[in-house]
Amino acid sequence: MEIGSSSGGKFKLYDQLELAEYQDKFVIKSLEYPDQGFSICRREGNIEPLSDVSSSGKPSKISTIYGVAGTIRLLAGTYMLVITSRKEVGSFLGFTVYRVESMKFLACNEALRHSNSQEKRDEVHFMTLLKTVEATPGLYYSYETDITLNLQRRCKLMEGWMSKPIWKQADPRFVWNKHLLEELIEYKFDRFIIPLLQGNILKLLLTNTFELICLSFQVAQLKLNNSPATCTLLSRRCTRRLGTRMWRRGANLEGDAANFIETEQLLEHEGFRCSLLQIRGSIPLLWEQIVDLSYKPQLRIINHEQMPQVVERHFNDLFQRYGETIAVDLTDKHGDEGQLSAAYSAEMQKLPNVRYVSFDFHHVCGNSNFDNLQVLYNQISEEFEKQGYLLIDTDGNILGEQKGVIRSNCIDCLDRTNVTQSYLAQKSLNIQLQRLGVFTSTESISMFAEDYGKFRTMWAEQGDEISLEYAGTHALKGDLVRYGKQTLAGLIKDGISALSRYYLNNFHDGIRQDALDLVSGRYTVSRNNPSPFQLNSFESFSYLPVASALLIGGLTLTTFTVQQAGRNAQHYVSSVICAGVTAGVMALVKANGRQFCSRPRLCGLL
Repeated sequence: MEIGSSSGGKFKLYDQLELAEYQDKFVIKSLEYPDQGFSICRREGNIEPLSDVSSSGKPSKISTIYGVAGTIRLLAGTYMLVITSRKEVGSFLGFTVYRVESMKFLACNEALRHSNSQEKRDEVHFMTLLKTVEATPGLYYSYETDITLNLQRRCKLMEGWMSKPIWKQADPRFVWNKHLLEELIEYKFDRFIIPLLQGNILKLLLTNTFELICLSFQVAQLKLNNSPATCTLLSRRCTRRLGTRMWRRGANLEGDAANFIETEQLLEHEGFRCSLLQIRGSIPLLWEQIVDLSYKPQLRIINHEQMPQVVERHFNDLFQRYGETIAVDLTDKHGDEGQLSAAYSAEMQKLPNVRYVSFDFHHVCGNSNFDNLQVLYNQISEEFEKQGYLLIDTDGNILGEQKGVIRSNCIDCLDRTNVTQSYLAQKSLNIQLQRLGVFTSTESISMFAEDYGKFRTMWAEQGDEISLEYAGTHALKGDLVRYGKQTLAGLIKDGISALSRYYLNNFHDGIRQDALDLVSGRYTVSRNNPSPFQLNSFESFSYLPVASALLIGGLTLTTFTVQQAGRNAQHYVSSVICAGVTAGVMALVKANGRQFCSRPRLCGLL
């Protein structure tokens, strides 16, 4: 078992690099070990070890970078993604963790000048997608250890595992830049290869006097007295079905669910460590919800002969990784959600080793009755407590393991799911602290109002960051997690977030989905493929401003002519014509709503 930071033989990445820009190449080398590095040709994108690099005179620019996140080949060359700024945000099991603050693609595409006109246009589109990738939120890494593995899996590693290159230690499901690293792995630049985790890391420090300090890893060190307990919350986003809220729903044919996230709550106290795992993911059926300018687009279950196999593949994978699963379905039981929930329930009855629990969150909890989640807990408490949690003593001995997992979902697996997971995490935390002697058998964290509020804030902040990554906005229902009830300020914030989601989902996420498909390797760029940017139908961004202008102009003219209509018949006729034209444009836009929305062009839904 290798979980600490004290023993020797650990693999460590180069943590500061020099980037030298020459006319014909980029040279990257370690500042600590200047003889270690490589170059990449600015014309063809070919990579060579530093020992094979010939002198090219004086560089035009020298700068410090903090890692190489990988390379990607497009039509006219290679682009290398480098970390240009970072922030130390804390530690995980004693190892320093950083968050990526900014990234940049280095273009090695001078061969673009020899491409034809269509290839040049396509390359510009691809480069626009790379700009979107540069702004990816929530990326974390460590130079000293892999952070994609949960503690229970780390405990079962072979002796010497942590002496392997970090990319070999990592769980490939949670390596955000797995596709980008392939070329660096091929050249065996192991000490330059940084696996990035997309998710969230937050920390809570608890003293014996029950003084809690909520520490997002964005905060500096804190001075504590007595003997503190530390609670770390770490969420890991799976990359197998990476995407945006509306363009990645359900599962693919392999059974990989959209927005699949493993969340680990890690408690450390006087040398003891406890770990609780929960997972979330979209309902693992084949279904879609295509944006069409309506506020809540219609859900549609895709009729496919492999539907039962898709569900079976998904839960077989979960059983192999986590043990017996309790699938908690938080969706509504009426309308479109009800039909999807019914289809999910029907498929779940066919599976062994899985218990399906249907809980209509909106019906039972409404908008403010957070404590009504006790109804759900009463249904699953026996099995949840039997699943247990990982417990390790001060000598590294495993005193107990987690033998199963709760899988929660709503429609987006964001808002209702986060409220429910925080509630279950609180229940488990109470059990752990009681066992470690921090609490008596009658005490719980909810008895300490201020401290309890800080614990819930940690979960609320985690929900916000996960939501930003998937939906582009903060989570809704954050007040239920923070305060246990809805507040006026929270309602206003939720309203703003809901409107922002509507705009992003309809007019921006198609581009963001293309960027994710490109960087994850789901779409492969090839000169032999037809251009994905040549559309047979009209271009939405060309027609949307026109339609918007016609609608606004029509409404303005209609309002003006209606005000003048009483004066003579001519104004009356004008108002009728303007109103008719405006209604016609509105009907046209509504009938063709999907065509006016931003749609991904590189890959299909499955």
